[in-house]
Amino acid sequence: MSWVARPTGKLPVLKNPVLIEGLPGIGNVGKVTTDFLIDQLKAKKVFEFHGISIPHSVFVNEKNLVELPRIELFHAKTKSRDILLLGGDVQPLSEESCYEFCDAVLALCTQLHCKDIIALGGIGLKQVPKKPKTYCTGADNATVKEFMKKTGVTNKLYGIVGPIVGVSGVLVGLSPEHKAHAVALLAETYGHPMYLGLKGARELLMVLSRYLNMKINLKLLDEDMAELEDEMMAREVLPKYRKFPGKGETSYIG
Repeated sequence: MSWVARPTGKLPVLKNPVLIEGLPGIGNVGKVTTDFLIDQLKAKKVFEFHGISIPHSVFVNEKNLVELPRIELFHAKTKSRDILLLGGDVQPLSEESCYEFCDAVLALCTQLHCKDIIALGGIGLKQVPKKPKTYCTGADNATVKEFMKKTGVTNKLYGIVGPIVGVSGVLVGLSPEHKAHAVALLAETYGHPMYLGLKGARELLMVLSRYLNMKINLKLLDEDMAELEDEMMAREVLPKYRKFPGKGETSYIG
């Protein structure tokens, strides 16, 4: 297997853990959501995933030094249950590596006795949604129904979207093989490469707060949303791409 999970510290005994995955994708709604939770819950890094099929690039950090892309697992405690947060800078590059990575994540979940998984993603639209809708789906009907009951999210996705590409799709698809219960939680966002889907991320956070029965302070995210929208309007990203000719809102997921 080309992916391994290396521990970075001692992991406490977990109480009814749930894994939330949010890696880069359409509008980065999953990544924004996961990064926000890591920060707000003061989550601690417990594992690093290492593999060879990642982008051949480095990032320049705030210290003006380079660092390799990372995919990491964080841990946080809440009153009701423990939360594992899978976040990072990249996704596996190849289709084969994506499957191997998801197998490695699910094997670690088995090791940590984590049976519940929520994979986050975005649905790319051809215009900016005023109030993004959220949807859920999964590999088994009972898991999806239970999630819908707790959150009020609809599963009426068939005919609206195409394939769920990347880790957020494959992780859910492989979950039955590892006896895990997984759902994909998806939010509408603008499908332009320069758009950061903070509105979609906000909707995902609202759903997660209902599911996990915890309060999330969205004040900082709301401030970032207002600032980013002003910046994008100034760059003419939004007015230039806000409307497309044609009927309907053809969408896709990534």
